[in-house]
Amino acid sequence: MSPRSARLARLSRSVTFSACHRLHSKSLSDEENLKLFGKCNNPNGHGHNYKVTVTVRGQIDPVSGMVMNLTDLKEYMQEGIMEPLDHKNLDEDVPYFAEVVSTTENVAVFIWENLQRLLPPGILYKVKVHETEQNVVVYKGEETTAGK
Repeated sequence: MSPRSARLARLSRSVTFSACHRLHSKSLSDEENLKLFGKCNNPNGHGHNYKVTVTVRGQIDPVSGMVMNLTDLKEYMQEGIMEPLDHKNLDEDVPYFAEVVSTTENVAVFIWENLQRLLPPGILYKVKVHETEQNVVVYKGEETTAGK
């Protein structure tokens, strides 16, 4: 295969943001919320230093040698992740979470949806969110598991 043949690669970049939240579903009673979410249902909330790794996928450009310019990816991540989430109360400051429980799963979906609007079509491959060193969510844009 010649060096100019199309090759597919994945490129990842990470950021860290700090935010607080309270795991609480408006669909459940206070007792049910406490039973389901335990200490994470604290009325005053709690915080995390989230680490987010975004992976894009595409052909390596034969001229630039890149899937995507890292400077561009950094700017997209600043706009799609850092600006709306860093040093925020997810439940109070981010309109998306007014009706959606601010679990790490839903944080990953929020980030995916923001980046989908910003990045070139079809390039976003994966969003990985570390809530803690032990708790990690990976989201690849899947909407449903129906039929499996």
